[in-house]
Amino acid sequence: MLQVPYGGLDRDRPLIRLPFTSFAVGTVLLPLTGLVACLFISLMYNFEDATYTHCRVSNYLPSISAAISRVPERYIWRCCIGLHSAPRYLVSVAYFSFYRGRFARRLPELLLSGLALLCSLAENSGLLLLTYVSSTETYNVHKNGFVVFIGSSLLHMLITCWLWHVIRRSYVNPEEVTSYRWKVRLFLFNVSCCLAAAYFFRRHNKYCETGGRCPGPALCLSRFQRIRPQRVQVCSV
Repeated sequence: MLQVPYGGLDRDRPLIRLPFTSFAVGTVLLPLTGLVACLFISLMYNFEDATYTHCRVSNYLPSISAAISRVPERYIWRCCIGLHSAPRYLVSVAYFSFYRGRFARRLPELLLSGLALLCSLAENSGLLLLTYVSSTETYNVHKNGFVVFIGSSLLHMLITCWLWHVIRRSYVNPEEVTSYRWKVRLFLFNVSCCLAAAYFFRRHNKYCETGGRCPGPALCLSRFQRIRPQRVQVCSV
């Protein structure tokens, strides 16, 4: 700890200077880095267990829930998400302060700003819940955390796009226009990924496919009766 005489000019000098862009990029890369590491370890050392499905057909990649639910993958993922989540709470409050300054005289947008804050907090909390309660420990809690995370994430991005659409109409700052366009692109990409994941998840659970249907009707009809409950979640999409 840097110590200087009380009342000196250097007393309030910052010890570390970190550009916000670098800080934001590092925060965003933490989940991606953790996910890639977990997938790599699962494929290299726990392939059969991580790709196990309730109808015993071949899988090529593990689901995210399966990849982060085993040791040491779960600890890697928890460390990355823990470091990632703390700044996100601060950024959520910072965005709300920004919106409140921009929409001080516009009640509808001000209310939407509050709803965006609640959605952002719920999204981050849902991510923490599904991270620290793995699917092999308490599946229902993990599933509910996932639902909260996805639902609040999509709603938050939708509200954010609308708020920035209003900002773009009122201000002509080129950086804010660019920010709005990227937010819309990422929102549409996120929605597309969620729809594709839901489709393939439902198709996999309905037909037990590896490129074809289940080996027989009896296997598909009885798949939930013959498997332990904690195994159901590891079906990949």
